[in-house]
Amino acid sequence: MTVAITRTKAEQGLTQNFEAVAAQLPGGPAVAAARRAAIGAFAALGLPHRRLEAWKYTDLRAALKEALPVAVGAVRAPPTLAQIDTALEEFAELDVHRFVFVDGVYVQGLSAQTALAGLTFTPLAERLAKPEGAADEGLAAAAEQDAVVALNTAFMTDGAVIEIARGAKLAKPLLLLFIRTTGEARLLTTRNLLSIGANACATVIEAHLTLPGAAAAGQSNALSELAIAEGAQLAHVKLTLAGQAESHLATCRPTLAAGATYRAFQFTAATGLVRNGVALRFAGEGAKADVSGCFLGRGHEHIDTTLVIDHALGGCESRELFKGVLADRARGVFQGKVIVRPDAQKTDGKQMAQVLMLSEDAEFDSKPELEINADDVVCGHGSTSAEIDEDLLFYFRARGIAVEVARALLVESFIAEAIDKVAEALRPALMAVARRRLAQLST
Repeated sequence: MTVAITRTKAEQGLTQNFEAVAAQLPGGPAVAAARRAAIGAFAALGLPHRRLEAWKYTDLRAALKEALPVAVGAVRAPPTLAQIDTALEEFAELDVHRFVFVDGVYVQGLSAQTALAGLTFTPLAERLAKPEGAADEGLAAAAEQDAVVALNTAFMTDGAVIEIARGAKLAKPLLLLFIRTTGEARLLTTRNLLSIGANACATVIEAHLTLPGAAAAGQSNALSELAIAEGAQLAHVKLTLAGQAESHLATCRPTLAAGATYRAFQFTAATGLVRNGVALRFAGEGAKADVSGCFLGRGHEHIDTTLVIDHALGGCESRELFKGVLADRARGVFQGKVIVRPDAQKTDGKQMAQVLMLSEDAEFDSKPELEINADDVVCGHGSTSAEIDEDLLFYFRARGIAVEVARALLVESFIAEAIDKVAEALRPALMAVARRRLAQLST
């Protein structure tokens, strides 16, 4: 008996939209073939749904009602530098090298114009145009098992291809800014490829923002592939403030060689639906990873953080700390899985997720997991959710501090532990952005 699979309106629309824009997407014949294979893989997989364990709490098949038209082609009206600074808030004051992507397309006139020693930057669209583009990026193989990655492969328009030379020490952070400006509902799809050479050191800020006033519904799919070589150090901060009407799907796949260090931080707020997926793999001994973050939800926002930390080799260390604050009917999700392979002796892995509930209607779903196949390891995990401590509130009020101020201080101190994971130079800007969003949460 043959069982027909019924596809939703959005699933059918995504396939149809691909056929409509395939000829306009960047890349030669090899890339076009990889794109077509990817959309074929998606057609077989469909959107992730709650019957898949990894998507149990974020049912995209139910959440995405329609497939938005694809943003493709040149930018019609780039924003001004003043508009970009307004969108960046306090991050605009940081001394960084900017690479700006507007509606999924790199805009050189808004980006760093000076060549940097030890750094090679190429827009992804330009890289894909080379004859070896598809082979270099392994596009066909990347989309076989993951529907979100398959969609990214099929629709990607641009992104940052960054190579940092062996031993290079970048003095300033690199800011990869992805900004939505269109007032029309569109799907934006970007991909970053970062290669950090042996013993190199860099900080990358990846910001996904919406220009003030661009209130139309939007969908985005962002993928970052990170290759961190022996002894290299990468700090990676992801800022997502994409707008109440945005559905933002992000995938990050770091691979760490021997002795490498990866410090990541995700800050998520003011976005309708977010899925931040991290699949990290230790490919060499003695590497260290710290993947942390803070998420703030209000209204009906849905923020999902899903991590898979794969200790494939021994002597590696992983840490994960996520703090969330949920108000109104917001929903937070944390899924953290640590896998310790049989050869990964001397593994040290710990994770913690903590959420502060400001409303009885808010929801937090947490699923920490340990899969241990070695016997000489130190691993642990935990998860908590709680309301504001009334005894602490009383302590503040007894000393003449207004209840609203007391609540604000307690909430800020709660998330500060996570924000302290960020480099000291970036911490004030991040805390200022967080305070502004905390003030918007109902009490």
